[in-house]
Amino acid sequence: MKVSNETKVGILAAFAITLLILGFNFLKGKNLMAKKDTIFAVFPKVDGLSTSDAIRMNGLQIGNVTEMEEGDQDLTNVVVGFHLTRDINIPDDSYAIINANPLGATSVNIVKGKSSTFIENGDTLRTVVAAGMIEDLKQSLTPVMDNVTGTLTSVDSLVEQLGLVLDPTTRQHLQATMANLAAATKQLNELLDTKHGALASTLQNVSSITGNLQKQNDSINKVISNAGMVTQKLAALDLEKTMTKVQSTLDNLNTTLQQINSGQGTAGKLVNDPKLYQNLNSTANSLNILLQDLRLHPKRYINVSVFGRKDKTGPIMQPLPDSATNPRTP
Repeated sequence: MKVSNETKVGILAAFAITLLILGFNFLKGKNLMAKKDTIFAVFPKVDGLSTSDAIRMNGLQIGNVTEMEEGDQDLTNVVVGFHLTRDINIPDDSYAIINANPLGATSVNIVKGKSSTFIENGDTLRTVVAAGMIEDLKQSLTPVMDNVTGTLTSVDSLVEQLGLVLDPTTRQHLQATMANLAAATKQLNELLDTKHGALASTLQNVSSITGNLQKQNDSINKVISNAGMVTQKLAALDLEKTMTKVQSTLDNLNTTLQQINSGQGTAGKLVNDPKLYQNLNSTANSLNILLQDLRLHPKRYINVSVFGRKDKTGPIMQPLPDSATNPRTP
């Protein structure tokens, strides 16, 4: 049965689409040949988390984030789906927590419980919201800010009392100082804002940079490995012996050239003796005369005629003009 070209094109297109889907899922971190159990966790927010991020338990990666969807239209929570790539027993009293480290890649850590009953495919884990670095910093600074506020209140009261005995110029200076302290406090609060503060933006940028570096970790390791192999090969080469041989060869070549320039040996005499050039030139001239005489008077050298007569023309004593010695003018 003959298969039509359209059928062949359709089969090839389907095969190509299948390969494209498999390759795209592989690049997203989905191992299609691995275990495919799926579990879920519901978080109130997923700052820094994205699909293909690692799922870890006791520091070992056991899966990846595969999907994130809103829990409702008001976005009161986010449902996160995990694919497990290892056959690990996870107690049903375990809980998940998002580890949003600004200096590393974001991941989901599963804190192992102690129950003897394990979760199954499709179950939902409990979750715990961990305070981020900015929240911890703000909580640490809150008492300090309260103390500063109390101090400012006390100073303000003191200034009001001193205003009764201080001159107007001094009072204006104190008021300007208090205004500067209030402005500095406001700027510090804006800096520590967890959503729009400059410190939050900086930490997010640092987290993005470190995440990109982690994704390029394999390429960096290959570059370092190649550099190590090159340095090992260079170290294995006996460069000193090679350079010694090269230097010796150059010295011998220099000595030979000096002997040639000084006229020593056969090569030196050939290069520096002008008589050799003159003799070669004279020989070439004589050979040229002989060939021209042979061309013009062949009977003088070879007589093959039965009734011919002897050529009594005199021999050529100098070369005839030719295109080399007397070029034709155009």
